[in-house]
Amino acid sequence: MPHSSTAIAEHPPRASTGSEFTPLLRTVKGQGLLDGRQGWYALAIAVNALALAGVVSGIVLIGHSWWVLLLAPILAVLSARTAFIGHDAGHSQITGNRSVGRLIGLIHANLLLGMSYSWWNDKHNRHHANPNHIDKDPDVAADVLVFTSDQATDRVGFRRWLTRNQAWLFFPLTLLEGVALKLYGFRDLRRQPTRERVQEAFLLVAHVAAYVTLLLTSMSLGTALAFAALHQALLGLHLGMAFAPNHKGMEMPDPDGEGWGHLRRQVLTSRNIRGGAVTDWFLGGLNYQIEHHLFPSMPRPHLRLVRPLVRAHCRDLGIPYAETGLVDSYRQALRHMYEVGEPLRVE
Repeated sequence: MPHSSTAIAEHPPRASTGSEFTPLLRTVKGQGLLDGRQGWYALAIAVNALALAGVVSGIVLIGHSWWVLLLAPILAVLSARTAFIGHDAGHSQITGNRSVGRLIGLIHANLLLGMSYSWWNDKHNRHHANPNHIDKDPDVAADVLVFTSDQATDRVGFRRWLTRNQAWLFFPLTLLEGVALKLYGFRDLRRQPTRERVQEAFLLVAHVAAYVTLLLTSMSLGTALAFAALHQALLGLHLGMAFAPNHKGMEMPDPDGEGWGHLRRQVLTSRNIRGGAVTDWFLGGLNYQIEHHLFPSMPRPHLRLVRPLVRAHCRDLGIPYAETGLVDSYRQALRHMYEVGEPLRVE
C-alpha cells in the first residue's frame, strides 16, 4: 500500500525460520512455469517485425503528405513492443542461451530503438536485485525525480522547483524519455569493455543513421521533425505509463536495517495491475510486477498463470499482496510523488 513521503520501512517484517520462497519455487518448477516458450516469442518477434516493416513501407509511400504523421503513434506503440522484447531478452525469458539472448537484445534495443542493451541490462538487473532500496536501486536514485523526503530536502535551484511540482510534471516529463534513453546509452559506452563498446556503438549509430535517412528521404524536413518529435514523445509516454505503476509509492527497505528475504523484498516493493488481455498487451506483461520480480526469467505468458499461486502463498504467510486497477495505480504513484514534494511547497 502507498505510505508516507518518507516511504522507508524502518522495521522490516522478519521472515520465519527457513526460506519463505523455496516452497513456492518448488511448486512453480513442478508445474513447468519456468520452462521456455520459444514458439510464443518467435511468433511475437515475427509479428512485431512485420508490423514495423509495414509502418516503414507506409512512411515511404505517403511520406510526401502530412497524413504520414498518423503513422507516428502506431510506430510508437510498436517501438514499445520492441522494448518489451528487449526487456524479456535481458532476463533470459526468451532463451536460456546467453549469446542468442544478447543478439536478440542488441537487435531490438540498439538497432531498432537506438537504446543501449548493455546499459539497460546493467541498470535493470541492479534494480531487480534491490528494488526500491534507496542506496542500491538506480531507479530510486535522486535525479530528475526524487522518492523520499530526505532526497527532497537536498534539492536546490531548478531541481527544487521540479521536486515541488514533480507529481504534476511526471507525465509531461515522460514525453522526453524516448530521447533520454538514447542519450543514456551513448553516455554509457565508455563504461563498457572494448569489444562490447564497439558492437553497441556500431548498432546505435546504425539506428540513428537509418532513422534519419528514412525520414529525410521520405518527407520534407518540417514533416520529418514533426514525425520524430511525435514518435519519440509518444514512445516515452507509453514506456512511462508501463513502468510508473510498478514500484512508486511502495515499501522502501530501511538502508540501515536487516535485509528482507527474497520473497518479501520483491513482493512488498512491487504493485500489480489488474486487467485482462488488453492490459497484458499494453503493459508488456509488466502488470504482473510481483511475479516478474519473483521469477525474472519466467516467460511472459506464464506470469498470469503463476499469479494465483503467488497470491495464495502470500496470503498463507500473511504478506500483503498489492494489486489495483491501472488508473488507481497512477493515482497512488503520483500521490506518493506529491507527498515527497510537500515540504518544499509549505516553506
